[in-house]
Amino acid sequence: MTTPQQPELARSRRSEADPAAAKTRTGGPTTEKGRTGPVPEDNLPGHHPEHEQDKPEGPPPRPKARAPKKKAAPEQPPRPTRRSFDFEFEPRMAPFSFAVGVTPLTAKVEVADDELRARFGPWSVRTPLDNVEAAEVTGPYSFPKVVGPPHLSLADKGLTFGTSTRRGVCIRFKQPVTGALPFGVLRHPALTVTVDDPEGLAEALRTT
Repeated sequence: MTTPQQPELARSRRSEADPAAAKTRTGGPTTEKGRTGPVPEDNLPGHHPEHEQDKPEGPPPRPKARAPKKKAAPEQPPRPTRRSFDFEFEPRMAPFSFAVGVTPLTAKVEVADDELRARFGPWSVRTPLDNVEAAEVTGPYSFPKVVGPPHLSLADKGLTFGTSTRRGVCIRFKQPVTGALPFGVLRHPALTVTVDDPEGLAEALRTT
C-alpha cells in the first residue's frame, strides 16, 4: 500500500513506503514543498544535549535536620502573695483574752511575700520569712500556760500567743525575735500561736 487510507491526515499523500516520500529521502519528516535537506544532528532520535534543562545536576540535597522541640515547662499555680490566719478563741478563754485587748479584730497571723507578722492585741512579732527555721503543729496546752496575755517559757524564753488549749503552731527562728517587751529588751527563739488553721499556717511557712 503506497498511499495512506486517510488522505485528510497526509500532507504529501505518500507513505514512508513510497520511494518518493520526503521522509524517506531526507531521513525525517518534512513537507514536500520547498527545498529539503538532512535532519540536524540535534534533532536525530537518541541525541541528548550536553546539559539537559529539566535534569538536576549532582546528588539531591539532603533534608535539613529539624531541631528537637523544647518541652514546655509545666505551669506552676501562682502562690498567694499574702495569707492571713485568725486565732481560734476557745469560749472559756475568750473573757481573759478580751480583758487584755486580744479580740478577733486585733489578733491575726499574716504570711506575706517576705515577712511573717503576728499580732496579739497590743503585742506583735515581725520577722523576715528567711528567719523562719521550722514550723510544726503542737498541742494541746495547759490552761494556765496560754490564758490571757502572752506567756514566756522559763526553759527557753519562747513566747506564746494563746487563745485556745487545743492546738497551735510552734515557729522556731534562726535569730531570736522581740515580742513580749518593746525596744528589744527580751528576745525569743520561738513563737507559738493558736490559729484556727494550724496545718495551713505550718504549710505556708514551709513552702515560702
